[in-house]
Parts: sequence; C-alpha cells; structure tokens
Amino acid sequence: MATDLLARYLPVALFAIFALLFPVGTFLATRFIRRDNPTPLKDLTYECGEVPEGEAMIQFHFQYYVFAIIFVVFDVAAIFLLLWALSFDATRATQVGFAAIVLFVAIMFAATNYALKKEEVLYI
Repeated sequence: MATDLLARYLPVALFAIFALLFPVGTFLATRFIRRDNPTPLKDLTYECGEVPEGEAMIQFHFQYYVFAIIFVVFDVAAIFLLLWALSFDATRATQVGFAAIVLFVAIMFAATNYALKKEEVLYI
C-alpha cells in the first residue's frame, strides 16, 4: 500500500521539488554569473527611453489602491461565477448550490457598495 501511494505521488513530489529549487537555483546562478557594473546611467529611473524628469518617488492617493482591490475582487468573482456556471447542470441543480451562489453574489454586492460608499466620503 505504501509503495502504491509513493508511486502515485512521486510525480507530484518531483514537480514540487523542481518548483521550489528552480527559482532558488536561477537566483543563485544569476547572482554569481552576472557582472556588477553600476553606472549613473543605469541608476536612473527607466521611462521608455526618455530622460527622466523630476522625482520618481511620488505618493499616490489611497483611493487608487481601493479601486485596484475592488477590481481584483471582481476578477476573482467573475472567475468563480464562470466556473460555477460551467459546472452547473440543470438536472443535478440543487437549491443549496443555488442558494450558495446567491449568497456569494449578495456578499460581493454588499462589500462593493460599502467600499464605494466609503470612497465617496474621502472625495468630499
């Protein structure tokens, strides 16, 4: 039984080991192989080949981050709803599954309303 389990999970274990060692090995290899030759030109902020103007360190308003988080939440929700719709089978549809997705959409709607209402306060 143990050998059967080992045989089944050996590819997964090898993939996990490779997935962990590859980035570390790549990082170490590039660290030791590359040349370190800093110049003032290399230390400039890259702006599409143009000469930079002004300071590169500027602060963004918090609202941009909130909108970005809301965008990511909607992306995750869209993927979740798409997968649910693709696996939805009318012959095996249960009321529990439908209630779960309605609850999910309601929570998403409430959270989005809360975030947008909170943002309105920041603009006033």
